[in-house]
Amino acid sequence: MTTAFAVEDPVALAEIELCGELMIAAVCSCEERLSVERIDEVLQVRGTGRSDVSGYGG
Repeated sequence: MTTAFAVEDPVALAEIELCGELMIAAVCSCEERLSVERIDEVLQVRGTGRSDVSGYGG
């Protein structure tokens, strides 16, 4: 009989938590889609220096 050990990956857990935060924000939003600015706010992104956001679902 083999025993499976659960290995916690802190990066994967953080990504799952961030996805959850985005889902909560999307459900609470009156807009059809979250704006790039709102996504950055939810993910607590500050000063990334992005000048082109054309690749973001918009």
